[in-house]
Amino acid sequence: MDTRALLEKSKALRMDIIEMLYRCQSGHPGGSLSCLEILMALYYRVANVDAKNPGWEMRDQVVLSKGHGCPALYAILADKGYFPREDLWHLRQIDSHLQGHPDMRKTPGVDVSTGSLGQGASVAVGLALAARLKNASYKVYAVLGDGEIQEGMVWEAAMSAAHYRLDNLVFILDHNGLQIDGPNDHVMSLGDIVGKFAAFGFECRKVNGHDIDEIAEAMSDVPEGKPLFVLAETVKGRGVSFMENNAGWHGKPMNAEEYSKAIEELKGTHHG
Repeated sequence: MDTRALLEKSKALRMDIIEMLYRCQSGHPGGSLSCLEILMALYYRVANVDAKNPGWEMRDQVVLSKGHGCPALYAILADKGYFPREDLWHLRQIDSHLQGHPDMRKTPGVDVSTGSLGQGASVAVGLALAARLKNASYKVYAVLGDGEIQEGMVWEAAMSAAHYRLDNLVFILDHNGLQIDGPNDHVMSLGDIVGKFAAFGFECRKVNGHDIDEIAEAMSDVPEGKPLFVLAETVKGRGVSFMENNAGWHGKPMNAEEYSKAIEELKGTHHG
């Protein structure tokens, strides 16, 4: 799929995110919209996965550590054929396999159950170590949130990843600068994030988090003997004007007027 086709697909996937969140009247629009291109780069360009065989042992593993962003993941998995698109409209319903945070026991294509922030980084390190023990060639990709990396266990995981020289591991940070209580710098300043991961022993790169080609290129070349950290600069609520850079849309339901405005904007939006 070429770049233009992926840009058009990103609009359709954003509309699916808005649709499912409006129907269930709960969930997290801001962070789902900000991480979409990161997940698209993985599932359409980088990760070696197979929708027809989601349990394939040698598949690359994708850990959405910021599990509240799962509407973006679900939209992509449905588009890839892991389950019918119609399932999206049952998000967060009691009998649905699409819960408010990813559940690997219920949803085809979900590799790790996540939601308690910080844990996904540690699980990803464990998966990467397991691949090494099995002499397996698959890679592990963990998508983190910037509020999430205020958790201490993320840094314990980073220390372990560098110590064991896990060059089959990639951490990608959805850095939109906001979290549920406001700007990162007001809640708990993250400082020089790239410098910190570099000090822990990671190869570090910085990209435009809404440029699929740039993200994919940064993740495709993992250096030998080091884990890779990619800081993706994103916009919370990307694509919907009244949600963009607005911490209030971290986890807020839309009313009918807001839903209609969001869909109309996305129909006419073309982000470069």
